[in-house]
Amino acid sequence: MRTLASSVLVGEAFVVFFATLVATDLSDIDDGALWLVGGGAAVACLLVAGLLRYQWAYIAGSLLQVLVIAAGVVVPVMFFLGAIFALLWGLAIYLGRRVARLQAD
Repeated sequence: MRTLASSVLVGEAFVVFFATLVATDLSDIDDGALWLVGGGAAVACLLVAGLLRYQWAYIAGSLLQVLVIAAGVVVPVMFFLGAIFALLWGLAIYLGRRVARLQAD
């Protein structure tokens, strides 16, 4: 489960980083604030991906999904991309648990 979930978070970190680049051109929000939030979210995705050996990191990853969807307020396409990554996140957790159950049998 950890490998699949970390792959989702690393991919999401790249998307959030590039969305922040787009937001600096399309938004009237201060660039420093955008980079604080967008860059912070991208770094948080990478940190949580590395901490998935702990159970609480899955909760943190789920909270990051909500944050990425909320980024759609600034960059509207993030509503769509955030929903896609939230779906991938949920699928990674579901399939990871399913494989762990099958391996236990």
